[in-house]
Amino acid sequence: MDWHNRNMKILIGICIAVVLIVCYRIFDNIQTERARAEKMSRVQAVAVVTAKPERRTITPLLEFSGSLDPEWQADVAAKVDGRVERVYVNEGDRVTKGQVLAELEQRDTDAALREARGNYMDAQTNLRKAERDLERYSALYKQGAVSEQVADDYAFARDNAAAKLDAARGTVQAMESQFEGTVITAPADGIISKRYHQEGYYAAAGTPLFAIADISVLKTVINIPEGNISGVSVGNEAEIELPAFAGHKIIGRITRIAPVADLPAHTFAAEVSVDNTEGLLAGVFATVKLTAQPRQNVLTIPVYAIVMRDDQKTVFIVEDDNTVRRQVLDIGYTDDKVAEVLSGLKGDEVIVTEGHNKLREGSKVVTDKAGN
Repeated sequence: MDWHNRNMKILIGICIAVVLIVCYRIFDNIQTERARAEKMSRVQAVAVVTAKPERRTITPLLEFSGSLDPEWQADVAAKVDGRVERVYVNEGDRVTKGQVLAELEQRDTDAALREARGNYMDAQTNLRKAERDLERYSALYKQGAVSEQVADDYAFARDNAAAKLDAARGTVQAMESQFEGTVITAPADGIISKRYHQEGYYAAAGTPLFAIADISVLKTVINIPEGNISGVSVGNEAEIELPAFAGHKIIGRITRIAPVADLPAHTFAAEVSVDNTEGLLAGVFATVKLTAQPRQNVLTIPVYAIVMRDDQKTVFIVEDDNTVRRQVLDIGYTDDKVAEVLSGLKGDEVIVTEGHNKLREGSKVVTDKAGN
């Protein structure tokens, strides 16, 4: 009996030991898994720097690229067919309105004009004779010397002669216009910017022979984003820098702003003009800098907080549970430090300014104290 009791105690002791070992292993595994989970949580959370939007006064400095073009330019074309007989100007020559630039061959046109004028003079003579005959036979008809039919025949002859005179007059006018078309003149004061053809070239009507431009005033067209158009108006000064002339700067003014935006870019075309008192060359590259009117209480964010995703400007907003969500913004003026927020933020959000390159929708973050 003692032997049996002793064996039972040993067995119970072994069972207790086994239970204690199993419990310890379970507890150890739980602690290990908890530590691993905490470690994974720390690894998955992204460290970021945050900030809040700020309201401030901004004075937009807008910069555009373009070229200085003539205030006015046009092609001068031949009005009639003909061979270029003489050219009187070269590229770069200054011309005045009405100045002869070139002449087309005139022999055939001159001969046709002479013939038309001769026919017109004959028609005048025939009409005068027909009027005299009608006057005489009308008198004879009243005296009863000739029949009514004879008088009507002379009236018809007079009307026919008058119609032929009108036709001859029209032919003369047409030939005079054609003859005048052989003389190419400047439509306005300007400079010959291009001579397209040499003497001897056969030009069809409508063929450009010269390009003429007025470079007394130069202009460039800039496209102002709709977010900045409210601070720009006609008459505003603009600084124009010319890289081709060692960065030479001149001052121009906005002379025109389009009343309708260009779509889909949502920009307004504006014309900047400058008096060319320095004799600058047209067509040179230009950088236009324009200072818009200051705007107060503008909601802004750091420019480096903006993330381009799917061709949209976005920011990451930190939620209360330290996860992030992506928010699409409508951005106005932007400089090298801040960006104007037109829509998408209220102003009380916490946004990520650094570390967003590792984020996606719903990512867990560890924020700095600046965003708290």
